[in-house]
Amino acid sequence: MTDSDDLMSIRQMCAAYDVTPRTLRFYESKELLFPIREGQKRLFTKRDRARLKLILRGKRFGFSLEEIRQLLELYNIGDQQQTQIQRTYEIAQDRLADMERQRAELDEAITELKEQLDWGAKIIASMKQTKKAAE
Repeated sequence: MTDSDDLMSIRQMCAAYDVTPRTLRFYESKELLFPIREGQKRLFTKRDRARLKLILRGKRFGFSLEEIRQLLELYNIGDQQQTQIQRTYEIAQDRLADMERQRAELDEAITELKEQLDWGAKIIASMKQTKKAAE
């Protein structure tokens, strides 16, 4: 396989990762991706694809783009990614705690809304009974 076989066009990247060209250009502008530029053409390397996978996963987990950028930069410090993994782990722990707190709040709101709907159903049924009795 030659180096050119490892390259993907923006169209191929969009198809492979279900993103838009605008998204890829945005990530490039934020210095998250570094495609090879040939005039107007962008060619993405294996490294870009690996970074995009990490970006998309980070976004899914609620990491900010700045957090993702900083974590990606830690890859190059030369300690077999020990610092990168440690920092990712710390941020992920914080994010998980936030998500669990949000889930608890959502569960509480769902329970309360169900109670209100039950109350509303009883009121509606009572109103229908009163109307039938009056007829």
